[in-house]
This record gives sequence, structure tokens and C-alpha cells, in this order.
Amino acid sequence: MGTYLAILNGAASEAEKSQLSAQQQDEFLAAWSAWARAHQAALVDPGAPLFRKKRVTAQGVEDITDGRIAYCVVEAASHDEAVRILAEHPHLSLQAGNFVDVLECPAPPD
Repeated sequence: MGTYLAILNGAASEAEKSQLSAQQQDEFLAAWSAWARAHQAALVDPGAPLFRKKRVTAQGVEDITDGRIAYCVVEAASHDEAVRILAEHPHLSLQAGNFVDVLECPAPPD
């Protein structure tokens, strides 16, 4: 089994996000909950939103803004299996242009 980090990326602008109705938000949360229950065995960390971002470099620290809005961690038999699990995530249908990056996280060397 491998571990995979999923980064959920949002395509919506702040104005478009604010146009989601309470009903749409509730429907998304219900769909997310159903997805999480369906893949409970694979979810190492169901994830959380990503807020207040800073970039740290050798030159210093700066605030950043980007489309990364949430993460989760899954365990799967292969990268393709992890992708299949994340392809069912309701985030993909919340806003046009949303996408999920699925990154393999190999175990550190012994």
C-alpha cells in the first residue's frame, strides 16, 4: 500500500465562491460526507481547508494566494487506485475547472 497526498484546487474566484447558496454548500457537504464514508478505509487523513498561506524561501517569507483550497491523504494499492478514489471527489463537480493533484508520498528510506 502507498500513501498519496491529494491537493484540491479551486478554479472559482472569490466572487464566484460567494455566489454559492446555502443549499449548494449543504449539498456539497452531504456529497463530501458520502464520499468520505464510501472511502473510509482508504482515508488516512480526510483533510481540511487550506488558509493563510506563506511561502518561505532563503530570501524570506511572503504571503501567497493560489488555487489550493484543501487537502486529503489516502492509502491505496497504487497511484492509479488513488486517482480513481479522488476522481469521485465531489470537489470536482462543485465549480467548473476544479481539479485534484494526486501526489505519491513514498516512505522515507530506512
